[in-house]
Amino acid sequence: MLRIEKVYKTFNPGTINEKRVLKGLSLHLNPSDFVTVIGGNGAGKSTTLNMIAGVHVPDAGNIILDGVDITGMPEYERAKYLGRVFQDPMMGTAANMEIQENLALAFRRGEKRGLRWGISKEEKIKYTEALKILDLGLETRLTSKVGLLSGGQRQALTLLMATLQRPKLLLLDEHTAALDPKTANKVLEITEHIVESNKLTALMVTHNMKNAIQYGNRLIMMHEGKIIYDVSGEEKKNLKVADLLAKFESASGGEFANDRMILS
Repeated sequence: MLRIEKVYKTFNPGTINEKRVLKGLSLHLNPSDFVTVIGGNGAGKSTTLNMIAGVHVPDAGNIILDGVDITGMPEYERAKYLGRVFQDPMMGTAANMEIQENLALAFRRGEKRGLRWGISKEEKIKYTEALKILDLGLETRLTSKVGLLSGGQRQALTLLMATLQRPKLLLLDEHTAALDPKTANKVLEITEHIVESNKLTALMVTHNMKNAIQYGNRLIMMHEGKIIYDVSGEEKKNLKVADLLAKFESASGGEFANDRMILS
């Protein structure tokens, strides 16, 4: 479903602030893979997601999504193939619009816009059924302004919006990092349910090693712009946080220096 082939990216080349972020990164995802991504600060995790989304253009290498080379495709064009949820719960929704209006925007993404106004009865039924999946009571609040929702409710709604059209690839960029632990666990459970029930291919960056082990069928660890560990199946299920720390030290030749991840 996704092939990243020898991708390089350097920011501010030729200046005192030059930073080589990705150094020949290669990654292949099969359909329905749910891959968690961990790594220290500056490992290239978010840059990888931004490359796939089209926010940044690679200096070299190719990005192929479901057989289509999207390396040079503008961000707005590839958006119809991708779903994305950011760390900030406020980024994925329009606060001054109703829940049903936000869902309508997501549902009609990629369609040509006409003069038709309003949301049909059929759409309302569809959105009500979709909201029931979240188990947050939002199905009875279709006309509520999204700005009145809690951070967790907004993030769950953003997740639903990102997957309403069943994207070819779902990108999750530390999408629970800004939530309290209880709410984060709820959103992760919803994430797992949506990904598995829709057989989506997903790439989830997380700072939480326990979550990286618990969720998904595959885990990759990044360090200095490269993948240094790739594990799946039973081996992944049997991992412990101590195992990940040991793997990092063995592969990178140094200690894991990210307090937020270790404390999580």
